[in-house]
Amino acid sequence: MNKEVVILNEERNVSLTVYLLEESEAISAIRKRPLVLVLPGGSYQFCSDREADPVAFPYLKAGYHAAILRYSVSEHAGWPNPLEDYEQSMEFLKAKAQEWNIYADKIAVIGFSAGGHLAAAAATMAKNRPAAAILGYAVAGEVVKGCSPTAPDTISEVDEQTPPCFLFHTRNDNVVPVMNSIKFMEALAEHDITFESHIYAYGPHGFSTCDTSVQGVSTHISKRVPNWVADSIGWLREVFGEFDDRQDGLLEPEVKPRLSADGEPFLSLDCTMGRIQRNPESAGIREAVMALVRDAAPDNPTLREGGMPAEMEKMVNMMRIRDVLEFVQTGEEALRELDARLRQIPNI
Repeated sequence: MNKEVVILNEERNVSLTVYLLEESEAISAIRKRPLVLVLPGGSYQFCSDREADPVAFPYLKAGYHAAILRYSVSEHAGWPNPLEDYEQSMEFLKAKAQEWNIYADKIAVIGFSAGGHLAAAAATMAKNRPAAAILGYAVAGEVVKGCSPTAPDTISEVDEQTPPCFLFHTRNDNVVPVMNSIKFMEALAEHDITFESHIYAYGPHGFSTCDTSVQGVSTHISKRVPNWVADSIGWLREVFGEFDDRQDGLLEPEVKPRLSADGEPFLSLDCTMGRIQRNPESAGIREAVMALVRDAAPDNPTLREGGMPAEMEKMVNMMRIRDVLEFVQTGEEALRELDARLRQIPNI
């Protein structure tokens, strides 16, 4: 393993520590690797060593390159300095991607507490957004006591370009309330963003990996909290793709950044019913879909008359067309025909 320490801003004491897994004949099928960029917490007053190397090492063991950004803190923490540090680190890593065998399009960010706020900001408002974000007991909404008063709310910045997110927190965190994670998840759901979350029953703030090397054995914390490390690595495998030992590369991801295809250039069966309802060119197809639904429920007078209760319509509009049709057991040939028709219609 090679270690590089790069000074990004000497005046603000900003540095990037990069750990690179070397090529090996014993692992000849893997050359390029994704990278995980670690943003330690510390209330924007310092960068905690507890959430630096101890976090990077499990991802290195899992086969990812890792880097630790020690961003602007204390008197230099005024916004947008930390976000500019993140942007500079991403631009540096992407510029080095070919030399260091990094997948430039598969850089994840992981942040804790105030570092989690910076990771959330990177995911929602940065020019160089990460391909995935892991948020540990992150400050996401209103800035809590001890953090930079100039740091923005990131929940309101969640949009369709926000990458997949993995969140973990404890229910009784008395420093960063768990509602920060819950409200961030609500925003992700509203924008159709893929996410996974783990809210554990109890445990203190700032538990890092929860390994006994960083968290005392007497700490009152659920024994399941350390599972977030393995779960986040498994989640990254699903989002980025598993290493392929048959060739130099990665398998196709198991999950997509968004649950539906509402953001794609053309319509398809993977768009939601609400999306085709708003597109005048697809009105005929929506009616064809609803006809199939009515045929599958001939004894339902509401559907037979062509309408449905408002709450039911709201629920149906959130469903993918494919899911609606598979629910009423539409045949494969009809699915292919409808999908082909939809793919001729621009998604406006």
